[in-house]
Amino acid sequence: MKLKRILSGVQPSGKLHIGNYFGAIRQHIALQNEGECFYFIADYHSMTTIQNAKTRLEHVRDVALDYLALGLDPSKALLFRQSDVPEVCELAWILGTVSNMSLMEKAHSYKDKIAKGIEASIGLFTYPVLMAADILIYRSNLVPVGQDQVQHIEITRDLAEKFHRAYGKEVFPLPEHRLDVGAKVPGVDGQKMSKSYGNTIEIFAEGNPLKKTIMGIVTDSTPVEAPKNPENDTIFTLFSLFAYETEIAELANRYRAGGLGYGDSKKMLLEKVNGYFGPFREKRKELASRPDYVEDVLRTSARKARAEAIATMEQVREASGFLKQPISV
Repeated sequence: MKLKRILSGVQPSGKLHIGNYFGAIRQHIALQNEGECFYFIADYHSMTTIQNAKTRLEHVRDVALDYLALGLDPSKALLFRQSDVPEVCELAWILGTVSNMSLMEKAHSYKDKIAKGIEASIGLFTYPVLMAADILIYRSNLVPVGQDQVQHIEITRDLAEKFHRAYGKEVFPLPEHRLDVGAKVPGVDGQKMSKSYGNTIEIFAEGNPLKKTIMGIVTDSTPVEAPKNPENDTIFTLFSLFAYETEIAELANRYRAGGLGYGDSKKMLLEKVNGYFGPFREKRKELASRPDYVEDVLRTSARKARAEAIATMEQVREASGFLKQPISV
């Protein structure tokens, strides 16, 4: 039976944090055993927020190292740069010609970023069209997303159907979304962990920087001797991501009994974070010492992904009234 083709992308917008890991990356790694996975590093998309070439290159390298260190197996899943498949931009243009302004104006991502003060560039406005091209060009069946991205999959399906109606040929399977079942991870200030809020715990932080971050988690002023409610505590919530059920229950009892200070629970969390991510950190250091290997993974994956993209674009171009293949130089 043919495996489902699964696609997801990650923006190279800064250091990945444990919210990224428990919210998405862990699921992405697991999915490589369930389907044919295409994972791309969305460097074209990053241009809406990053306009420094060196920064973008560094972030792309970091994402590649992170995913490989955390368990992505290049023999099971493709990991490649979005920009290594330039056909995606051609498809985005074609899809844009069957889209309409009102559809883009309804996109949550556009409205949210504008509300945060990000410049309303054309790239930001048409972001959902490029995302649709990312999905459709590989004829993806399943796209794991968070709840805030479901609308983009609906837009993708809409654009695919508009293309089919306009040109009388069905080229694209209509993708389905799969909600990531990852945990909701609070940041050090108690809000949702996000690079935008500057409240993250980086996956590969270690030593004093990691200790400083965890010991700086915001808590209330409940005295050491007083009982505490674990359900409302950021430290306890983070600890629960790493601990066994018995450890979680034991810590909850200590919270309710009183006599446990937040400083001690922070030290317990630090120990758990180091224990969980320690082996991944060592793997990442080893990979960082082999840049040629990492680049080879990206290029080999990109060649396979681009072959699929070219095959799709032959159908798209023919249906649209163009030569199946551009003239070679």
